Amino acid sequence: MEKTDALDAFAALGQSTRLDVFRLLVKAGEAGMLAGDISTALDVRQNTMSANLSVLSRAGLIRSGREGRSIRYFADMDGMRGLLAFLMEDCCGGNPDLCQPVINELACPC
Repeated sequence: MEKTDALDAFAALGQSTRLDVFRLLVKAGEAGMLAGDISTALDVRQNTMSANLSVLSRAGLIRSGREGRSIRYFADMDGMRGLLAFLMEDCCGGNPDLCQPVINELACPC
């Protein structure tokens, strides 16, 4: 991931509703969520939610798929991995043992 891409992702996540959306979609996993269900879950008007979803999509943090007249959104795990890899690229000054606690914290227990 390039620095400008990381900055776009941080800017997208730097707003409360968008951070909540991203975390909700990460929690939803492979099933994702319909746009209307995201709006309902976070009590955000649909037009406001649409704008927030667009920002997250442009930042490479979410992806979508059309289902008839609805759109289902998913956390883009490749985008998230890229952002985390960017942050940890030069982790621990070449001493990977120092990074292990962070890696363990990030690992999914499921």
